[in-house]
Amino acid sequence: MFKEILKYGLILLVLVFAGACSSDKSEDKAVAKVGDKVLYQSNINEILTNNGSKEDSILLVNDYINKWVKQELLIQKADENLSPEQKDVSKELEAYRNSLIIYKYKNELIKQRMDTLVMSSEIEEYYNKHNVDFNLNRCIVKAIFVKIPADLANPQHVKDLVSDTSEEGLSELREYCSQYAKKVDISIEKWMDFKVLKNNFPIDVTDPEKFLKTSDLQELNDSNYYYLVSIHDYKLTNDLAPIEFVENNIKNLLLNQRKIKFLKEIEENVYTEGLRKNKFRIYNKKTNEN
Repeated sequence: MFKEILKYGLILLVLVFAGACSSDKSEDKAVAKVGDKVLYQSNINEILTNNGSKEDSILLVNDYINKWVKQELLIQKADENLSPEQKDVSKELEAYRNSLIIYKYKNELIKQRMDTLVMSSEIEEYYNKHNVDFNLNRCIVKAIFVKIPADLANPQHVKDLVSDTSEEGLSELREYCSQYAKKVDISIEKWMDFKVLKNNFPIDVTDPEKFLKTSDLQELNDSNYYYLVSIHDYKLTNDLAPIEFVENNIKNLLLNQRKIKFLKEIEENVYTEGLRKNKFRIYNKKTNEN
């Protein structure tokens, strides 16, 4: 069965490429037909690229044709079985069109007129007023992690390199790790989720808080690698998150609040303008008067 499909697809692909080379639109060949609907060779040309192999193109063409046929059959079946009232989707189309153009109009106004600059002072003010909302639900750390093949590791040298967090020291650590380390993660300026870090450990850390409180520097080993974990700072679950860890969230929250306020003002301004220019009337339901 697959061979037959492949053979059909190959023949069709040859016809498609032949059609693509033809500039005469009148020679556009039919590829499939359902009722009065016809799928043409030119429609197939639109989905093909020069990047895939011949086999991939054949599968793509066959899949496209099958999906088109199934869709047209469903449309035909629905058209046969639904009443004229059920097939009348003019209201839905109008509602969708209205929603879409309003959405595009608002987005354009946001791009053109809304202030998207959030000052650090605004972030800090919100953080201080709402810090009860920023308690951590997980442990976070600032740390250095190094994983080196056991036969290449010089533990004391690695510990000496990790202990120097000056710009020159970190540069020397990076250079060393580029030659010998299987993995290195230097994150002493930026907070990271401890879970991400411990996923690299050769042991299962079931009590992260105990692990973090035990020692600033921990050496781990397995049969293949030497691991060094240097914890420079940490925050535990339920601790207040550092402002730099949540500042992007606060920024997005403030922007969203600003966006809601901006769009509400737009709606009010449009309504006020319409009222001023007598663009609408609201009739009394009982008397049908203005």
